[in-house]
Amino acid sequence: MWTCERCGATVEPGDPARLAWSVERDPDGRESALCPACARAHVRDIEARLPQEWW
Repeated sequence: MWTCERCGATVEPGDPARLAWSVERDPDGRESALCPACARAHVRDIEARLPQEWW
């Protein structure tokens, strides 16, 4: 199950809605996920590779 880093929304592994989520993997293998609404709200910040603390 993924949990959104910003709002706390969750999605189950077999749910087709999971395809719309934005997931990032750190070099050490940790995953962080954003739900579609949060990813849409912060798309410019994500593409500019701004640190999450900034947005």
